[in-house]
Amino acid sequence: MRIVFMGSPDFAIPTLRALHGEGHEIVAVYSQPPRPAGRGRKPRRTPVHALADELGIPVRTPRTLRSTEEQERFAALDADAAVVVAYGLILPRAVLDAPRHGCYNLHASLLPRWRGAAPIHRAVMAADERTGVCVMRMDAGLDTGDVCACEEVEIAPDTTTGELHDVLAERGARLMARAMARLEREGRLDCRPQPEEGVTYADKISKEEARIDFGRPARQVLAQIHGLSPWPGAWVELPGRNGPLRLKILKAEMAEGSGVPGEVLDDDFTVACAEGAVRPLIVQRAGKAPMEREAFLRGTPVPRGIVLGRG
Repeated sequence: MRIVFMGSPDFAIPTLRALHGEGHEIVAVYSQPPRPAGRGRKPRRTPVHALADELGIPVRTPRTLRSTEEQERFAALDADAAVVVAYGLILPRAVLDAPRHGCYNLHASLLPRWRGAAPIHRAVMAADERTGVCVMRMDAGLDTGDVCACEEVEIAPDTTTGELHDVLAERGARLMARAMARLEREGRLDCRPQPEEGVTYADKISKEEARIDFGRPARQVLAQIHGLSPWPGAWVELPGRNGPLRLKILKAEMAEGSGVPGEVLDDDFTVACAEGAVRPLIVQRAGKAPMEREAFLRGTPVPRGIVLGRG
């Protein structure tokens, strides 16, 4: 088929590769414009833009699709379908209606749970036991379109957002490739309205959410740590000679022990929560690479008895 692909971050890469590998004609790729990045603040292409250049696919980077001119340019591509994966722009009705078979979004949740911007983070932070990916025929609402295919994925207690992101990206790519093959073969997809029950919204992640709150049960603290790993990274402040030291905790485990919430219970960096305790496994200091707890403690002992989050 003639497909327009619309995506920007790493999550969309496997789907673009899969559709290209299936032999579809990717007539254009739409992606977010290059933005200043790095120390030199030089414009950097999105991961999808870079891959499209590598594959020889024309790339368009409009800042909006609301203008009549951009909508006419899109319609002129004469696409059979558009595939949208974490693109970053709202698609107006004129764009949604332009492809012969419509626009299809790959969404990283089991809709209608976790509609919105950060479904992977929110599923882990909520300690959900399962999530998944869905192919949705897009409409004008926020992730409200009819669902055409889904695949479920379990979330283990030690799964981080980064790990789940990679699993869902690969599963989603295969799911979308199968959906487009069926659309090509049959000329339609069997898509059903989402249930009215069970709707939740995945708001964008803010850095203000990243300070670890040990005044909650250990399971919730663990979910906060894993849900914010690797970005923005849940953090605590440790006392230091030159002032507080901010330390990100990227992975942790449940531990035994009790005490004042935030109290360090032993020399192995076990920290009390409102119920139970957690123990960091992977930590990261500002400007440094992540390291295992044992290596960190050899250079920066954390004395038992201090209470994190005070002062």
